[in-house]
Amino acid sequence: MSNEPVNNGRRRFLTAATAVVGGVGVVGAAVPFIASWNPSARAKAAGAPVEVNVGKIQPGQLIRAEWRGKPVYVVRRTEKTVNDLAKHDDQLRDPNSEKAQQPAYATNAYRSIKPEFLVALGVCTHLGCAPTHHGGDFAEFVEGVPNGFYCPCHGSKFDMAGRVFQGVPAPLNLVVPEHSFTSDDILLIGVGQGDA
Repeated sequence: MSNEPVNNGRRRFLTAATAVVGGVGVVGAAVPFIASWNPSARAKAAGAPVEVNVGKIQPGQLIRAEWRGKPVYVVRRTEKTVNDLAKHDDQLRDPNSEKAQQPAYATNAYRSIKPEFLVALGVCTHLGCAPTHHGGDFAEFVEGVPNGFYCPCHGSKFDMAGRVFQGVPAPLNLVVPEHSFTSDDILLIGVGQGDA
């Protein structure tokens, strides 16, 4: 042991430097740990709204989008299709959409915000299969109805408003997701009309 006097300045410097290095180490370890609590980008994207450009959809055409891992059918209905929707109400299980399968603003004869556009989940309400769109040849499934959706798994049939026909396994109309129009050509799926 040395008999030299203690250098307090050096002792304070070493104590402060050790504290600073330890503090940096704690922060360096804490940041990734705390960041791991946040949802992943994949989880955030799974519930995120989806934009669809509907300006280029031709009358009678269907396009598919994906929202929350499910297919969403967007159909631009022709004027004749819109006018014909009421002609087969007597063949439908829930023609007035009384069972809540759509937002309040889509509880109308068209089940949509704009009559020319149908926005519906492409998932059959029976067992979750994907109904296929039949434009012009649906009459082979339902007499006198030229357009609609047919589920090949168990034979459920839906009209161009996503309403289910009577006598098929599907118990409910197709689900209409929350959606809104941010402009004439941009459809936002996942955000309701009053929320946009």
